[in-house]
Amino acid sequence: MAGRFSRGMYKIIKALVKFFYPRTEMVGTENLPDGACVIVGNHTQMNGPIVSELYVPGDREIWCAAEMMTLKEVPAYAFKDFWSIKPPYIRWFFRILSYLIAPLAVCIFNNARCIAVYHDMRIRHTFSRTITRLKEGAHIVIFPEQDPQVNDILYSFRDRFIDLGKLYGRQTGKSLSFVPMYIAPDLRKAVFGKPVVYDINADPKEERERICKAMSDSIVGIAYSLPRHKVIQYRKIPGRPYPYNDRPTEEK
Repeated sequence: MAGRFSRGMYKIIKALVKFFYPRTEMVGTENLPDGACVIVGNHTQMNGPIVSELYVPGDREIWCAAEMMTLKEVPAYAFKDFWSIKPPYIRWFFRILSYLIAPLAVCIFNNARCIAVYHDMRIRHTFSRTITRLKEGAHIVIFPEQDPQVNDILYSFRDRFIDLGKLYGRQTGKSLSFVPMYIAPDLRKAVFGKPVVYDINADPKEERERICKAMSDSIVGIAYSLPRHKVIQYRKIPGRPYPYNDRPTEEK
């Protein structure tokens, strides 16, 4: 009964989000392979997961922090990741809010098409589930940004997700494609760039560096190529306005 209620609540929440959230145009979908691939996107706060769940075409699953799928772990993770940089005088409100959103987060992320991402020994479950879905031909959406910030468009990338290419190659003998995606909420667009193929014969460390750089460079390049718009970054820094996608002077 609890599972049925949770699924019902999720369907209602998703319908409401889809009704109120601006429709997002998917551009460059011809760059998505027919089968398995990893889509690497800018997180753009909650816009990344929302756009991916509602509009990314085909069979897909989204990597999600396991803490956001576990009731007891949501408050600490949500406060640290979303609101710890808020001004001190208002942090008490967001601490309370982190507890209030916990049941909602668990309902959403456990019913959406998500794969729990762990940062301990349980990471093997994350990779095992992901490889299973890739072998079924799914698109896996990953938002690898973390501190520190690199430029006005992106923060730095965690790179271990690139090892999916190595594991997928070992188990299937096939090369896995990584596809960059830039989400521009201000333009109501998500743009897919050209895929980069993992070289199963290369050194895994070199592939992590190569593909991470290719994904980052492509996402930033797409951002600069679009009409002028506000960039909704991974984090909202209090008191700092959102930047525009103006190319730095030295790059013009």
